[in-house]
Amino acid sequence: MLRSASSEPRGRVSSRRTLPRFALFALALALVSGAAFGADDPEVQLEKIELPAGFSIDVFASGIDLARSLAQSPSGAVFVGTGGLRQSDVVYAVVDEDGDGKADRRYEVASGLNRPNGVAFHDGDLYVAEISRILRLDDIDGRLNAPPEPVVVTANLPDRRHHGWKFIRFGPDGRLYVPVGAPCNICDEGDPFATILRLDEEGDYEVVARGVRNTVGFDWHPDTGELWFTDNGRDMMGDEVPPDELNVLTEDGQHFGYPYCHGQDIADPEFGDERPCAELVPPALDLGPHVGAIGMRFYRGDAFPARYRGQIFIAEHGSWNRSAKIGYRVMVVHVDDDGHATEYEEFATGWLQGEDSWGRPVDVMERADGSLLVSDDMRGVIYRITYDAASAAGE
Repeated sequence: MLRSASSEPRGRVSSRRTLPRFALFALALALVSGAAFGADDPEVQLEKIELPAGFSIDVFASGIDLARSLAQSPSGAVFVGTGGLRQSDVVYAVVDEDGDGKADRRYEVASGLNRPNGVAFHDGDLYVAEISRILRLDDIDGRLNAPPEPVVVTANLPDRRHHGWKFIRFGPDGRLYVPVGAPCNICDEGDPFATILRLDEEGDYEVVARGVRNTVGFDWHPDTGELWFTDNGRDMMGDEVPPDELNVLTEDGQHFGYPYCHGQDIADPEFGDERPCAELVPPALDLGPHVGAIGMRFYRGDAFPARYRGQIFIAEHGSWNRSAKIGYRVMVVHVDDDGHATEYEEFATGWLQGEDSWGRPVDVMERADGSLLVSDDMRGVIYRITYDAASAAGE
């Protein structure tokens, strides 16, 4: 049983318990060739994507309905969680067997799940986050065509669907980090809502960050090891406020404002009188208002120009609570040698044409070759962004 580290034990779910065979898991044994991904989607309009000079974009994999969070194994298999506002139940794996930059085999490694948005690969096993459970598929990399039954790591996360789908990752400490979003637009429900949790091997947790309305993307600074994360600002305060946020955790237990304070110093109209902004940790950087900043990664490779190395790529899913749409793009945040976020600029745009969107970026992930994958839950596509120096030079 998942419990707060400061609470009394209430029982525990064994990390070795498997799901009953009559559960809704329909573990897929069929593998599907790349040709079965389906004909090219005419709504995938790559020619409309604008990138800096030298960069290009192509489709890495298609036909992945509601493609959301990304994880990968050392062999290069890409695991894809699904979820969001629409019901989803499948976790996929896609493999580029011939190394041409396009996935040519696809597997369903689990199905019958409850919005399995979060995926994380660790020590040979795939971890999957449903709304109220964390599951583990052991030794999955060599068993894609005959996946194992999932093991329940914990089954006691809140079952509230509002901001209930989760992004998960393992930190440098080898522990699994799991956010629990606020079950509302604006409210104060107490722990474990609006937090980031850190789980141990037994499924017990401790709260490492509070005041986090809904983070669906985080990563650790390559040098300092500090946890950086995006957070979606509240709705119904107008077009221009509050901003989405990029935050950095420098000490366990810090409070990042929600529901009392938004951005650098915007007091909430309902809860702002309860705690002043000066008591709370401000964002490392205010992002655009209602842009839907979710997936993020530090770029650790050297295939991109020096300007992008060690910097943060952020997928902005796009606004809904705004009279003029914003987001639907991939941004770069530049971080200086002192660990300060200094610049916020467009990197990949074009999924939004006027007020019409044909795609919605969700997550970003670097491949071993330094290319960048971007998932799109609107089109069911994973894109691959590469850089060519000769092209940049006009050769």
